[in-house]
Amino acid sequence: MRNLVVLLVALVVVLVGVSASQFAQLRSGGAAAGTTQGANGAAEGVAGAAGSAQDGSADSASCAAPERRDPNDVMALGDVDAPVVIAEWTDFRCPYCGVFSRDTLPVLLDEYVETGQVRIEVHDVDFIDGEVSARVAVAARAAGEQGRYFEYLFAVYDAMSQDRPAITDAVLVDYARQAGVADIERFTSDLDSPRLREAVRASSEQAKQLGVGSVPFFAETASCRVLQGAQPIEQFRSFLDAAVTAAESGRSKTGE
Repeated sequence: MRNLVVLLVALVVVLVGVSASQFAQLRSGGAAAGTTQGANGAAEGVAGAAGSAQDGSADSASCAAPERRDPNDVMALGDVDAPVVIAEWTDFRCPYCGVFSRDTLPVLLDEYVETGQVRIEVHDVDFIDGEVSARVAVAARAAGEQGRYFEYLFAVYDAMSQDRPAITDAVLVDYARQAGVADIERFTSDLDSPRLREAVRASSEQAKQLGVGSVPFFAETASCRVLQGAQPIEQFRSFLDAAVTAAESGRSKTGE
């Protein structure tokens, strides 16, 4: 029993150390992440430790979390002028990303996005399954070319409720039909688009440079407060309420 307690304490220390390291890297916009990134399944393993989360705050001037605020961004949901922007990093082969998408995201859309308080901007990565993750991310972007990015994202993660299905082009096309993609011929052609594949590669590399080593991972772009893992809805509410309060306080001080 004593040895078990020692091992549990050691595990907690390691997990906290990993999250703190990622947060410090995100704050500085700096060093490439460690060995948990890029290897198949490694990112899933960090996020999967019961969805371990760490959050914190940083001076907004030092925050390196990206913010797009592009009204034509198909990988974003919410008002382009929302007071809070949340950057989300996701891997389409990550079961915990699926949990967030199915169980938590619909609530956040209803309570924060549709009310104009929060904008969510998605960043795709290929940390878990390498080229397979990238292939699905390209497919989602191909659906986005026809205005159906999030419909595709939901189709992929809904299919992952039991297990990760094997990925073939036929499966990707089936997701496109479920998502209501109108031009399947164009979608199929876009699966081999070098432009879309490069966009996924660049997104993954940017995530590594920011120190994002596990998914799902969230950062509030103004303060760089972060949340890691498929946390309970109460944790997300606390995270977003604090971000909205801080944003509204900042606006009142500047007279906006």
